[in-house]
Amino acid sequence: MNDFSLAVPMTALPLTLGRYRIAGTSRPLPGGRFAALLSIASGRGSASTGRLVRFDTAFPTPDAAERYAIEQGRDWVQAAGLRQTLPY
Repeated sequence: MNDFSLAVPMTALPLTLGRYRIAGTSRPLPGGRFAALLSIASGRGSASTGRLVRFDTAFPTPDAAERYAIEQGRDWVQAAGLRQTLPY
């Protein structure tokens, strides 16, 4: 079993950006620091997709980890929008 559980609660309400819903949370690490976790979801029902992202950086507080996760989620959504507008 790995050290990451899909049952980790997302403490921040999901933020909707276009067709994506992002939510960040943190989990405690040994030594009193915190890891950032990000959930990115899109679609509905059987057409829904989701990603869970763990970051290697350790943060001093849960709030700092959650803010980092949300910032990374916003950057990902912005980059995804740019990829959709580029010609192939």
